[in-house]
Amino acid sequence: MLVALLGVCAFLGYRGEFALVEPEFVAQAQAPVLVPLDPALVAGQLESVLVNIDVDAAGFGIGAAGSGIVLTSDGQILTSHHVIKGAEALSVTDIANGLVYEATVLGYDSGADIALLSLAGATGLPTARLGTSADLRISQDVLAIGDAGGDGGEPTSVAGPITDLDATIVAMNSADLTRKALKGMVEVAAPVMGGQSGGALADASGAVVGVITAASGENARAEGRPANGYAVPIDTAMRIVAQIRSGTPTDTVHIGPTATLGVQVIDARPAGAQVSWAFYGQPAREAGITIGDVITAVDGVSITTAKALSAAINLRKPADPIRLDVTSPNGTTRTVEAVLAHGTPN
Repeated sequence: MLVALLGVCAFLGYRGEFALVEPEFVAQAQAPVLVPLDPALVAGQLESVLVNIDVDAAGFGIGAAGSGIVLTSDGQILTSHHVIKGAEALSVTDIANGLVYEATVLGYDSGADIALLSLAGATGLPTARLGTSADLRISQDVLAIGDAGGDGGEPTSVAGPITDLDATIVAMNSADLTRKALKGMVEVAAPVMGGQSGGALADASGAVVGVITAASGENARAEGRPANGYAVPIDTAMRIVAQIRSGTPTDTVHIGPTATLGVQVIDARPAGAQVSWAFYGQPAREAGITIGDVITAVDGVSITTAKALSAAINLRKPADPIRLDVTSPNGTTRTVEAVLAHGTPN
């Protein structure tokens, strides 16, 4: 989960990540009449449209778990990107029918923490009713529901009022310690827990208005601060889903299987992506790229940072040929060719 550090510092719990929270409260022109929320009633409406996700994660030696929301009867599942990050295999349990499905990743936006899965052989699944996050208001009660603790079984829910409609957090993934900024989050004053990531944030009518991303949880309570939860607005999430369904990748949205060059890189000076590790048996090493080499171009397009290299690889697919301009530590330059391998979601 994700953990948030408040600027002021608030630890969130993705199963996963931590986050710097800088609340940006949105003033309302007038106070709307808010419909009372019945937690038991709303939870009952949502249980049958949720799934539990179990992840066999590469590189960490352990599995992970999270939640997902059923979008289509044939098994398209909306979840958080960090839930499936590094996954070598995904198994998904549909709460409504108890069946376990193998899942594939249709696409994801790591920066927005959204992913779309497909369940093999799924038919007739109950689907979630989607609302709109545009109508959410400060102080409106909502319900967060998902697989708290990642233990499987029936989902657990917590309710609370919305306290921010545009929160910014810096989330740290507790599995690999990477950090990323998440903007435009819906903040809820409720003790959301790890494992609920990818689950639903719902309004009083039972409509899904957000995708749970992070929670302050135990760290906040230990520091005497109230526990908060954070969710991606459903309107944002569904724009990403539409892009994935279009089959057209962008600088932020990855489509289909993930390709890998098999390197770890850092920013080079003055520019480029410097190789800090080349994995044995992977394309870069097979092409003769070693530690200290700097990749300066991919297929003739300049690479100025490590992030630029990752973006270039993410636009490609496994088995794609690739041409790399490389500068050695001694200053000599060369061009090498490689064929990208099948990687895990990054």
